[in-house]
Amino acid sequence: IFRETLSKRGVRVITGLGKYFRQIDKNRNGFLSQAALKEALKVFHLEMPEGDFESLWLILDDSKSDKVDYGEFTHAIFGEMNEYRKAFVRKAYMKLDFNKTGSVPMVDVRKCYCAK
Repeated sequence: IFRETLSKRGVRVITGLGKYFRQIDKNRNGFLSQAALKEALKVFHLEMPEGDFESLWLILDDSKSDKVDYGEFTHAIFGEMNEYRKAFVRKAYMKLDFNKTGSVPMVDVRKCYCAK
């Protein structure tokens, strides 16, 4: 149900959530607390009954660590990438990894990509 609600709201809400999560992640560890997730959903008008939120939290916090990895959250919402998107990502990565080392230093990313 949550995934359907988000998909109806569109990409702008999802990208807005991502930006919000990065802003509230003060120590830059990529994790959200239960309170932070609940507050973010409230800010983006995605409130749900407490029982539904508890169910969502149990699914997202499968390691029972009382925190959720933001990457896992987006994967749970978006699901697996389709083959077209995977091919596109691979092609972009191959352009970034022009030395064919299997890793891309941040300095090389900066040469090829501007987020402005």
